[in-house]
Amino acid sequence: MSRVSTVLRHDLPASFVVFLISIPLSLGIAAASGAPLIAGLVAAVVGGIVAGSLGGSAFQVSGPAAGMTVIVAGMIEQYGWPATAGITIAAGVLQVLLGITKVGRLTLSLSPAVVHGMLAGIGVTIVVGQLQVLFGGEADSDVLSSIAGLFSHPPVWGAVVVGLITIGLMVLWPKVPRSHVLPAPLIAVVAATGVEILSGWDVATVQLPDDPLAGLAIPEIPNGGVLDVGFAVLSVALVASVGSLLSAVAVDRMHNGPRADLDRELIGQGAANAVSGALGGLPVAGVIVRSSTNVAAGARTRSSSILHGVWIALFVLFLANVLEHIPMAALAGVLIVVGVRLVSAGQFKEFRMHGELAVYVVTVVGVVALGLLEGVAIGVAVAVVRSFYRLAHTSVRVQEQDGEWLVDVGGSLVFVGVGKLVRGLRRIPGGQKVVLQLHIDFMDHAAFEAIDDWRTGYEGRGGQVEVHEKDTWYSRARDGEPGRRKTIPWVGRWTDWEHRTFRMPEPREPVLDGALEFERMAAHLIRPFLAELARNGQRPEQLFITCADSRVLPNLITSSGPGEQFCVRNIGNLVPVHIESEESEEDSSVGAAIEFAVDVLNVPTIVVCGHSHCGAMKALLSGSAEPGTRLHSWLRNAASSLARVDGTDDLEQLAAANVAQQLDNLRTYPSVRRAEAQGKLRLVGMYFDLAEARVYLVDPDDFRLVQLESLA
Repeated sequence: MSRVSTVLRHDLPASFVVFLISIPLSLGIAAASGAPLIAGLVAAVVGGIVAGSLGGSAFQVSGPAAGMTVIVAGMIEQYGWPATAGITIAAGVLQVLLGITKVGRLTLSLSPAVVHGMLAGIGVTIVVGQLQVLFGGEADSDVLSSIAGLFSHPPVWGAVVVGLITIGLMVLWPKVPRSHVLPAPLIAVVAATGVEILSGWDVATVQLPDDPLAGLAIPEIPNGGVLDVGFAVLSVALVASVGSLLSAVAVDRMHNGPRADLDRELIGQGAANAVSGALGGLPVAGVIVRSSTNVAAGARTRSSSILHGVWIALFVLFLANVLEHIPMAALAGVLIVVGVRLVSAGQFKEFRMHGELAVYVVTVVGVVALGLLEGVAIGVAVAVVRSFYRLAHTSVRVQEQDGEWLVDVGGSLVFVGVGKLVRGLRRIPGGQKVVLQLHIDFMDHAAFEAIDDWRTGYEGRGGQVEVHEKDTWYSRARDGEPGRRKTIPWVGRWTDWEHRTFRMPEPREPVLDGALEFERMAAHLIRPFLAELARNGQRPEQLFITCADSRVLPNLITSSGPGEQFCVRNIGNLVPVHIESEESEEDSSVGAAIEFAVDVLNVPTIVVCGHSHCGAMKALLSGSAEPGTRLHSWLRNAASSLARVDGTDDLEQLAAANVAQQLDNLRTYPSVRRAEAQGKLRLVGMYFDLAEARVYLVDPDDFRLVQLESLA
């Protein structure tokens, strides 16, 4: 399909849907910020055209963002609107510089608890402020003033009815069958406007200049101290950048198209802010509501975002008088629903499960009570303190069991945790047998000295001490070869560890001893997480089909853990072609796993991973599998792979071609074809080089191996 055909068939209809939802949101955000309403429309036009053209995300839609309302309202109150436009220009230039210097993705290092806490705090502020508008008043710049304003004048009941109608339709419209054809904000605002016109109620409506272009503000240099103005510029740049980049990452999870270039996205957002400020528009940021609508409406390229900005510009120039019939209470109703959705109830459970609830709550309260920047600063401070605590946290458990004392030490054993360890060791009576179990990922010299001094003294007084450890931090330090880096405790051969620890010439029963070692050293650490998975069920992120080769460790090479990967392993990572008749399919286990993963678990990704030095491919290439054996029968599923390389003797090329062939075989399954056509499933070919310990992607067209760094 040509690019022009794609634009006409997919992007043009999608751009109209996004245009319809952008008009009421842009007007409502401008009203909530205290800016001229035309400024919201200018930002929507510039965000669509400039950020859509220059940004790094093909599907993200930019414009005025609800998350910026609090900070913009504060700047307008302090500096005035023209000066706020000037600050927006400077913030855009700063964003461009950040993108050029390749620090765009560094903003993603901000704790998610802080980011979602900031959004929730903004949501609370928006809701409280817009309640005033819904009752017929005007929004104040802070929550406490807004709450007081709710009781300072009697409600305008016409505005209340209009606002409640808007809220009701915003909530109920998405539940109507096939309602996605028309966005809820459009339906809600049109219906509320119709009610206001037919009823003749005296309620405040949108007011635009008779000549929209004449109503644009000319930016000014703010009057104030350099530090204060610089802080305002930095605030706009950082908040807009973090929001845009998080939105771009979230949008990437909704489609199978090209991934976002975050540094380029930052440059595009900066250029849009500079232009929007110069034209008297609000600050611009990537917006998840409009972006997700864009993807859901079927957009295929960045043309949809650009065209939506063009439609808004034409509407403002030629149909602006239509907007003046919209009641302000209707826009307030839209924003109240948007604000409530920023406060996600699901976040409470998620952050509580990960131990981040305190950071989230502190950020929310700080933003609501003190302001956006103050709340974020407090949230970051709490997150940093918690990170330092976790980094240096050491767990020490001392208990008597079967006539001996067991001391379990976990975490990072550094000087700040030495006191806790020593106090625990001193509780043990003299002359006993002590087993000191160290399942730690780091030990500094202070910790080593504390353990070694205690051990020497305890044994000198008639006690007996055994030190058990998997990563030999203590043993190496005692032998004069201390480790300098944190280790990965789940990597390594059990037999090697057993030999080092017990000085045994031959291993005992590796499997049984390994299971016992898991129960003794690791089970209590992972038990709470596995218990959570047991209660809530599995929600894997991928179906991973790979070879049964013992050298290939799927969880290791994908950095995944329990509950994240639904795995199928067989000789040669093969996927038999789907055959409609169950009786004619020799081995249906792979097909059953595919259907279960796609239809029941709803995995968003299927990965087929081959590897170098593959014995199955070697047997296929040499024809060494003896006819009549199960291996010979199974390898017939790879005959098409051998045909694709036309008799090559290159083992690694055959392994890569085999991955591409299995991707084609996957598409013979109806459930896979259906999910992929609906945009719910992505197929990925992967190749693991054993000697290099490097993961590649496989180009399905020419079997070329693509380094992951080239895609980053």
